[in-house]
Amino acid sequence: MSKKSVLVVVGTTKFEDLIKAVSEKRFQKLLFSKGYTHLSIQIGHGEYTPAESGSGRGEELIVDWFRFKPTLANDMTEASLIISHGGSGTIFESLSLRKALVVVINETLMNNHQTELASRLAKDGHLVYTFSNCLKIEPKYLYY
Repeated sequence: MSKKSVLVVVGTTKFEDLIKAVSEKRFQKLLFSKGYTHLSIQIGHGEYTPAESGSGRGEELIVDWFRFKPTLANDMTEASLIISHGGSGTIFESLSLRKALVVVINETLMNNHQTELASRLAKDGHLVYTFSNCLKIEPKYLYY
């Protein structure tokens, strides 16, 4: 089986809701059922650390996490799907690489500009966006 990976990017702030949502076994099984073999999670300054697991065989995704790297360029290039916070830098870098992109809005941020940007880019067909609480309920957003 060839590698088909998902990269989760939270940026420099905490985004516990997103990290917890993509760490759920139900969510990971959905990814695996869609042909994904690897899930790499950037947790940034988050306190929650996902369990690393998997061999890529059976119904198990290979899961790893990291806090920060000097650059995410290689990770983003290798990813088949990027699930990202709503920061403009990550959004535009993902789009410039022509990656399938799901933007998850961090509703805990003050003066949140993320919804406006994501909404406009979604309307133009560049990405799909949702809210972190919807990832637990509506994994339909990952049908890339």
